[in-house]
Amino acid sequence: QLGVFKVETIGDCYVSACGLPEPRDDHAVVMVKFCRKCLVSLKRLLPRLADQLGADTSSLAMRFGLHSGSVIAGVLRGQKSR
Repeated sequence: QLGVFKVETIGDCYVSACGLPEPRDDHAVVMVKFCRKCLVSLKRLLPRLADQLGADTSSLAMRFGLHSGSVIAGVLRGQKSR
């Protein structure tokens, strides 16, 4: 939808990118919108998780970190080279 794609998952971190391979002037705005959508989705999901798995799940949270700048490396592996 937004043009954000998953690069990989490292531990509990979901690494994604926007503006690749074609640069976009609005890449930072798009990533903030993506983060906001993730957060809203979690807030909607928490009550159902609490019902199904117990009240402890209501303390789940997300954190976001953004970087904007040049790409200096890529991953070459299989069909999803990036």
